[in-house]
Amino acid sequence: MTPLRVFITGASSGLGAALARQYAAQGATLGLLARRGDSLAALIASLPHAERHRAYAVDVRDYAAINDAAQAFLTHAGGVDVVIANAGISVGTLTEYAEDIAVFADIIATNVVATAATFAPFIAAMRAQGAQGRPGRLVGIGSVAGIRGLPGAEAYSASKAAVISYCESLRLEMKPHGIRVVTLCPGYIDTPMTQVNPYPMPFLMAPEKFAARAAQVIAAGDSYAVIPWQMGVVAKVLRMLPNAVYDWAFSKAPHKPRKTS
Repeated sequence: MTPLRVFITGASSGLGAALARQYAAQGATLGLLARRGDSLAALIASLPHAERHRAYAVDVRDYAAINDAAQAFLTHAGGVDVVIANAGISVGTLTEYAEDIAVFADIIATNVVATAATFAPFIAAMRAQGAQGRPGRLVGIGSVAGIRGLPGAEAYSASKAAVISYCESLRLEMKPHGIRVVTLCPGYIDTPMTQVNPYPMPFLMAPEKFAARAAQVIAAGDSYAVIPWQMGVVAKVLRMLPNAVYDWAFSKAPHKPRKTS
């Protein structure tokens, strides 16, 4: 079996690093992108077949730089099989604070626009590969927070709802070309992003377990999955709740800390 060629953003820690380790263990050739070049270099040095992999120290809000990294990886790997737009940020926001509007814009730029900017450079190559019987996977990272808006997480909830809808639109566009678009919605995963949360997190999952399950979903080409499955049940219940019931249940829910500096 030909080794996979996998490109992952937000790869220096958390879910991205766990996904990198998962695919490296499968023998994949990796393109890993994140802002922290030193962390990427350390991660690659720890992976099997380190010489195969490439690090790209890029801020995902620099969309031209993402394109350059994508082209460099396509040249290095001779194509791409899986692209995971994993980079994202989560911080509490409240619209009543004028200073949070800039944070809101940053979250949208990082979580939503960068997802499209990550996919865009790879679509032509995937279409060509699909014609040769090797279709690819474009993977967007949503969240259970994108199912219903959470208090104190206006920007994050909105960004993940946007990712879910965007990937659904893209899935329809890519279907004629044999490209699978996979939306993964993590619940609570034990990463630096969630470790600051000052409240209980049900069904908290280790990042390695998330990555193993995610790789299975991606390989199957499933259109949508919530991981862990227990949070999938919660998501389905949340979808069905009438607004009055949801508002009563969640209006007093604890807030994620705001960015104060």
